[in-house]
Amino acid sequence: MTELLRLREDRRNGICRGMYSVCSAHPLVLRAAMEQSLADGTPVLIEATCNQVDQFGGYTGMTPVAFTEFVRTLALEVGFPEDRLILGGDHLGPNPWRGESAQSAMLKAEDLVDAYVAAGFQKIHLDASMHCADDPSILADTTIAERAARLCLRAEQAYQRRGSGSAPVYVIGTEVPTPGGTVDEAAGLQPTSAADVIRTLEISQAAFRKNGLEAAWERVIALVVQPGVEFGDTKVHGYDRQLAQPLVQAIATRLPWMYEAHSTDYQTPLALQQLVQDRFAMLKVGPWLTFALREALFSLEDIVRDLNLADRNRPLARLREVLDFAMRSNPVHWKDHHRGSSREQALARLFSFSDRSRYYWNHPEVCAEVAFLLETTQDPIPLQLLSQHAPAALGPVMEGSIQNNGQAIVLHAIRRVLSQYSAACRPRTLTERVAS
Repeated sequence: MTELLRLREDRRNGICRGMYSVCSAHPLVLRAAMEQSLADGTPVLIEATCNQVDQFGGYTGMTPVAFTEFVRTLALEVGFPEDRLILGGDHLGPNPWRGESAQSAMLKAEDLVDAYVAAGFQKIHLDASMHCADDPSILADTTIAERAARLCLRAEQAYQRRGSGSAPVYVIGTEVPTPGGTVDEAAGLQPTSAADVIRTLEISQAAFRKNGLEAAWERVIALVVQPGVEFGDTKVHGYDRQLAQPLVQAIATRLPWMYEAHSTDYQTPLALQQLVQDRFAMLKVGPWLTFALREALFSLEDIVRDLNLADRNRPLARLREVLDFAMRSNPVHWKDHHRGSSREQALARLFSFSDRSRYYWNHPEVCAEVAFLLETTQDPIPLQLLSQHAPAALGPVMEGSIQNNGQAIVLHAIRRVLSQYSAACRPRTLTERVAS
């Protein structure tokens, strides 16, 4: 039994533990995730979205095979055991091609799922909820379920053709923004209704059965729903445990016995613990990790600028300037998300919780600035500058638990976020209640 199926069986047997999913392609984020999992003695689950990685390269320029090789190379560098590495594909479906006809988009979505499974991805989120160019604005639930089953059929065929490794496990459903999206801060946010959960499971199971996918249905490990958590540019919608109780009970006695919660970024440690106990056993995190990465890199920039006070001939640190220029030069990844005045947009580009800047870290000039910062801070940083610009790292540096250099400080910042997920996901019994 794979680790993901064990997670589901533990939940069915009353053991409340969770697993967090790292949704990022940034090498420093992934390195931090592996280091955290090494410290915890747990597997690491890394997921790529349909926008990041596809058969044509996605915005990262990587196909599923290339992403797999990229992650495995990082694991080798970190010393992370490959048998504890789990790869997942998120929102796999027609979303990248929703501007095309349904027939065209679905054919490409089938090839996408095929490519992920053929490359060895174990966890597949089937998401056919988005409407294509010739679809009605609101898709019928049965259409979504039938398309998801069609994608599952192609995934199963890819697995049979691969002929080795564990069979893929599936996550179905969606009640979250489209991949990379954020909440409308002016709108209310309600958890998915219990009635919608039951209906989704029933019509999905029927669609799987219709396509001869009974065995694959037994490998559905979670249903994606909206637990009432989300974030936008300036606000975070926290988890309301009482409001979510009808949703929590809806899946308590039936397959898959647990939910997957997207957009859990920026929730409090208590909220994360409550989510895991309340059957949201799979917690997705992504923007919070690159947000922490950006904060740490900006802190290094401030440190380098202060070091330059004693030597005016040293090169200037210009990460903020270069990153913002890259975003303004190619606004495709943020223009539909950051609204308001020019001042509000300028703040959002660099400091929004939605962290659209994460799409620009592979820009060549941005990469060069990051490399400059890490190279310039290879030697020990004066403790007083750490206290000024990276105070959370000062204690660990003085204790010797992390090295006193720029990369270690960046990794520490990311792991501070991951450690909250690690604590929330540790095993608890049903009687070991998390405080309300």
